[in-house]
Formats: sequence, structure tokens, C-alpha cells
Amino acid sequence: MKPAASGGLPKLTGFKRIIIKVGSSLLVDRKTGLKTAWLEALATDIAGLHAGGADILVVSSGAIAMGRTYLGLKKPALELEEAQAAAAVGQIALARVWAESLAKHSITAAQILLTYGDTEERRRYLNARATLATLLKHRAIPVINENDTVATQEIRYGDNDRLAARVGSMASADCVVLLSDIDGLYTAAPQKDPKAEFIPIVPRITAKIEAMAGGAASELSRGGMMTKIEAAKIATTGGAAMLIANGTKEHPLKAVIEGARCTWFLSPSTPVTARKRWIAGTLEPRGTLQIDDGAVAAMRAGKSLLPAGVARVEGSFARGDCVIVRGLDGGEVARGLVAYDAIDAVQIAGRASRDIEAVLGYSGRKEIIHRDDLALSGDGMTRPGVQNEA
Repeated sequence: MKPAASGGLPKLTGFKRIIIKVGSSLLVDRKTGLKTAWLEALATDIAGLHAGGADILVVSSGAIAMGRTYLGLKKPALELEEAQAAAAVGQIALARVWAESLAKHSITAAQILLTYGDTEERRRYLNARATLATLLKHRAIPVINENDTVATQEIRYGDNDRLAARVGSMASADCVVLLSDIDGLYTAAPQKDPKAEFIPIVPRITAKIEAMAGGAASELSRGGMMTKIEAAKIATTGGAAMLIANGTKEHPLKAVIEGARCTWFLSPSTPVTARKRWIAGTLEPRGTLQIDDGAVAAMRAGKSLLPAGVARVEGSFARGDCVIVRGLDGGEVARGLVAYDAIDAVQIAGRASRDIEAVLGYSGRKEIIHRDDLALSGDGMTRPGVQNEA
């Protein structure tokens, strides 16, 4: 739980790593195209948070909306191939406008296009996570979108609310902001029920909260508030708070900071503890690494596991799988996501990291398990100081 402002609500300026989701309707007008003034105002807000030390990631829709304008596709519903062609054209334009807007504040933008498998398959997940961490280390702002040029109905997220929450979990963000055309959650649809009451804070998502969003069979659940509740489940389970705020006016983040009405969803944990709990208690181990006493001591001091400390490799596992880490006495020291397939781990076990390329024929990661991918036994899940390390 972050430092609270008056009234007990969190403060947006109190978070260290923030995902900001921008929808197509906020960014692009069907008739006039890009809302340039709105984007410039948002970029100013983002630059303020960035200058304050926060890591910022943007999940931005708008590629198809921009691309269909360039291609002259005016009909309301596009065929799959038309939507993918529009996305191919629009992604270039979308990346350019974000890069230009952020460059005015001396911020480098990076484009990341994801498909569903990039956050759900651990091998690809680790690659994407490492790329995001490196960009943030260099103070760039990743601008992320679903790769609509190749995604089909069977392999897509379907909405950028849930994509933002998934990216938040992958990047160990502690806050996810959904900019919307509504200022938060109400007890009923305010357009239909004048007695609907606004809810400023949701400590926990219950069946009652889900019912307020429309429920699974409700008309409101089709791409509306229900998808935001689903995103909130993902975000809060991953240790991040989530915020729904009105993004229709200029400077929406500044408005939130200054006390504009919005709905906060709170998380019972932090990104670190949530991730450690996921590694330690959810994933089925596929193998075992036995390590020497020096490696045990280094890990307990917050270090990564290097190949030099590995005495024995057992099991058949692939990169990204969970493995058990044991000391020479056989006791379990930790569990973690391994950075090498078993066949490669056997070859580099006991070797210095500088020898990896000579042994394997390619330059892999210097750690066999990175400290961010380790959950130590006992009190290791609550070790301080590793949240935003890469």
C-alpha cells in the first residue's frame, strides 16, 4: 500500500513503476484523426512523473484507428485482413507520434509489440521482461501494443485493459492506470441509473464488485467495465494497485494527482512478494540445481545464481521452467526460473560466466537464475531491495 493522500487514497506520485493505458477513442477521432493537443498534454504529465523518478510504460491502442484512416477504410466493421493491414500501417504512425511527443521532453520512446504468448509462455515472457527491464534501466519509455498484424481471435488479448495488467505483472509494476471515458466504478451504470453511487476505493474484488461491473452475462460486460475488473484482478494479484480515471480531458494524470475523482483497486501484496509467491508456490518444478556453499551465501545476500556455483544439474527442463535449488547437504535453498535449457546448464555448470559463449557457441545470460527470478526458502520472499533491479 502506497503513501496515502487525504481521505486515505493512494498518491500516484508515490509509485515507482507505472503502466499507463491509453484507449483508441482517447487518442484518435474517427473524423479528424489524431488528437494532437490531448497527446501533447498527456506526454507532459508523463514527463512529470518520469522526472520524479518513476519508471513509466505506456500501453497504447490506436494503430488500427490510425491505419484505417490512411488506407481509406471507412466502413464500421473491418474484416480480419483489413484490420491487420490497418494495424501494419497504423503502428508506424502510432510509434512516430509517441516518439515525437516524448522527445519534446528529452525522453526516448521504444516500441514493443506483444502477442498473447509473450506474457503467457515463460520462455518468451523472460525475453520480454528482460527487454523491458533494460529499456527502463536506460530511462526509456516503452510504448506497448498488441501485435494486431499477426494476432487472431484465438491468440489475442482482445482488449488493452488486460494487456496493460499483464504487462504490469511482467514488468513488476506497482501501479496500473487505465485512462477511460468514465471516472471510475459505480454501483450501476450511471448513464442508466441516476441513483448510481461512485466507489472511490476497492480494497478487494468481490462478487458484489463484479456485479456492479455488469456480470459475465450483462450487456455492460462487452468490452466495458467488466474488462477493467478483469484487469484489476490480474494487476492486484500481481502486487500492483490499479486506477481507473477519466482520460477525456487534457492532462488526465495531472488531474488525478490534484485530486480528480477516480477509483483505486488495492493490492494485498507488492510486485516482489507476489512474484516470489508465484514462483515458489504455483509453478511445478522441472528439475534441480545443486549449488555450493559460496553460491548459497551469495543468493542469501541478494545475488543471482551464476553458473560457477552450480555443482550438479538434474532433470529435463527448458529455459523459463521452474527448478529447485538445493545446497550440497540436499536442503532446498530456493526455487527459480532457469535461464538455460537443461542440456546447456549441464555444460556451463561450474564454469565462469565469461566462458559461456566459448562453451555453448552463443552469448547467453551471465546468470543461470537471475535474482529477480528467485524465491528463497524461508524469508527469501520478503527480501527488500530487489523490486526494480534488473
